[in-house]
Amino acid sequence: MAGAKGYSSYRGRGPRWKILLAILLVLVIAVAISVIYLGEHVVYSPDGRRQIVLPWQSEEKNSPPSKDGEDPEGQPNVDLVVQEPEDRGPKETAAHTLPVNVLTQAVWSEFKSGLDSNAAAVRLKTTNGTIYYESASAVSGAVQVAETPGETMETLRLITSEPGLHTIASVACLQDFKAANADVEGRGLKNTGGYIFYDGNNSLWLDPGKPGARAYVCAVAKEVAELGFDELLLTDFSYPTVGKIDKIDYNTEVPLGNNLDLLLSDLRAALEPYDILLSVEVPESVITEGPDGVAGLDLNRLAGQVDRIYAVTTPEKVETLSNLVSQTAGGKTEFVPELREDSPSVTGSRLILPGTSQG
Repeated sequence: MAGAKGYSSYRGRGPRWKILLAILLVLVIAVAISVIYLGEHVVYSPDGRRQIVLPWQSEEKNSPPSKDGEDPEGQPNVDLVVQEPEDRGPKETAAHTLPVNVLTQAVWSEFKSGLDSNAAAVRLKTTNGTIYYESASAVSGAVQVAETPGETMETLRLITSEPGLHTIASVACLQDFKAANADVEGRGLKNTGGYIFYDGNNSLWLDPGKPGARAYVCAVAKEVAELGFDELLLTDFSYPTVGKIDKIDYNTEVPLGNNLDLLLSDLRAALEPYDILLSVEVPESVITEGPDGVAGLDLNRLAGQVDRIYAVTTPEKVETLSNLVSQTAGGKTEFVPELREDSPSVTGSRLILPGTSQG
């Protein structure tokens, strides 16, 4: 029987193009997913080429089968030993001091022949302002060196390059007749009348409150560091304490110790590029009795700011002084006694002074 006019007979399936379109869509989606997945595993070889490393390939490369004596990562089983950093603090030094004089190779050779310790101290600048090396910072008439050109600098090179020898440069800091007198306004400590101040020993001083004075001290300190010394010992690090001190124009309304703190801060900045210890000498009484307001010295302010604190003392007082400095500085600053002669009762670092005045 014929079908109704205008309608085709139904055969139970759709056109072929629809099936092909569905298959193509599935393939496109699969390819897109594969590209995204593989893109996450693209790596670059050392020569810059791209390559695909799948997860199971990475696991095989990084986790080879365990072997006897090796861990799962393929590395031998070893005990990890963490080495503590080397202590770079001051080493124990027993120093003897060269006589204060012009440095020559003959002087050094004679001194070295009788040296039986691991350290030596050299007085490079005295309280009258004399400097015993070829200083570019020195004022006119301050430098005294050997008559033979270059001999003093060569002698200093021999001293600082001596194997196993700890070298100390002793430098008068603020008591300085020549430098203070050369620039009273810019560096010198003045009296209330506006003139240079003379202390009870007829000596002159630099004023640490003046930038010019601090700059001069720092310039000398840098020169000493560049000579190769292991330690810079500043003596006369204070205001004057003898004479008509009531006539001093301190030119400040803050405690005198503040100006000494400024000087120490400048010195640490100047010496920061160099491998050199910074030390100061103080009177024994500043350690045992407390601050000296006239001198501007206070152990509590100095402790921790310098590597070592020196004081002239006697063997029987060394232990007490050392304990006081250590307690005040929390172990950050070492006490070093200055003795007129060595003593078997004293152990640890010490400085034996020369038989004549250091100046």
